[in-house]
Amino acid sequence: MSSKVRTELARKVEGSLDRLIEVTRRLVAVASPNPPSDTFDVAQVAEALLREIPGIEIERVEPEPRIVSLIGRIRGRAPGRRLIFNGHLDTFPLLENLPWTVPPLGGVLKDGKLYGRGVCDMKGGIACSLLAALLLAENRDAWDGEIVLTLAGDEENMGSLGSGYLLKHFPHAAGDANICGDVGSPKVVRFGEKGLMWVEVEATGSPAHGAHVHRGTNAIDRLRTALNCLKQLEDVPFQSPPVVTAAIGKAKPISEPLSGAGEADTLSRVTVNIGTIEGGTSPNLVPTHAIARADIRLPVGITTDVLAAKLDEWLAPLEGVSWKAIRRFEPSFTDPGHEIVTRTARVAAEVLGETPAVNMRVGGSDSRWYRMFDVPTVVLGLTPFNMGGADEHVLVDELLAVARIHTLVAYDFLSAEP
Repeated sequence: MSSKVRTELARKVEGSLDRLIEVTRRLVAVASPNPPSDTFDVAQVAEALLREIPGIEIERVEPEPRIVSLIGRIRGRAPGRRLIFNGHLDTFPLLENLPWTVPPLGGVLKDGKLYGRGVCDMKGGIACSLLAALLLAENRDAWDGEIVLTLAGDEENMGSLGSGYLLKHFPHAAGDANICGDVGSPKVVRFGEKGLMWVEVEATGSPAHGAHVHRGTNAIDRLRTALNCLKQLEDVPFQSPPVVTAAIGKAKPISEPLSGAGEADTLSRVTVNIGTIEGGTSPNLVPTHAIARADIRLPVGITTDVLAAKLDEWLAPLEGVSWKAIRRFEPSFTDPGHEIVTRTARVAAEVLGETPAVNMRVGGSDSRWYRMFDVPTVVLGLTPFNMGGADEHVLVDELLAVARIHTLVAYDFLSAEP
């Protein structure tokens, strides 16, 4: 690789702060809340931004009305490896009723912070990848292969009509490696994520007055018993791959101050969060119906099939109780020793002046789709502040850091011998 080209790329990123802010603002200014998973309008803005990249080939994909994704393809000087920059265009709902101190779509810049719905999840991250692609396109005679940007809809709805659809129907949406700028921290290189299973547990009973409980069957009591069984999933034994366990332990001193004490423990076990419970109509009536919904997160080393089998075993004997999985996907990881992980960690250390953590990710992302298609993947993006809440914002300094990391990792990957 040419050190001169690499140095110039880094210099150009440092001089592109105004562009990073402008691009992020243009994306934030267009609402793309999910629900309803509508990315039609923001995709038009994103397509205009893609067209500013010289020599790019663009495809617009709309598997269902107004669920729009984009593929941008940039070819280097000769055939070679393909690097993906993946990001999602949809965001959490605006929730304008929250105590915003700035307009949710205003892209307000204040005290080194850039505000707006979706700015951290993940329109700021997309702006970083767009800048990286632009600078590399301007220097396409210095690297081989392809850069492909997949800007997807439907991520907040688990991505089956976004990144999942692209990977199933467009072979060039996959590649030799993927960098995703989803939320996290430039100080943490995420190489995997926990799986997810959302379940609904329902109980029925028979009516009676609250003073005559002996004449009825309380559905809420039945549900309580079922939920006690559900929580026992946290104690199901399993074995994580040693390489994952070691990485979580090594990352803890750096990652937990950023992501919260207890992150390492959460990454290493099954967690059950009972999120909603509904049932009954009046305190003096025996309820005939109750329902609860829960979010179960799975570490690497156990599958949703194992947990589903346990629920079948434990809940089937309970009279009046049924359950079903609403959503499910498996935990996934890229070997932390893979080239895309080690290169990203090395460049992050260079840019930040400190060693980053290399760790799993608690939350889900479209990166699981890439790992399902055998594409090695890292997530490195901006630190989220108030994500999904009022005054969502990012730090402007981090925009520069993430953009520089994305740019240099891509250049190193595509200019190296495969």
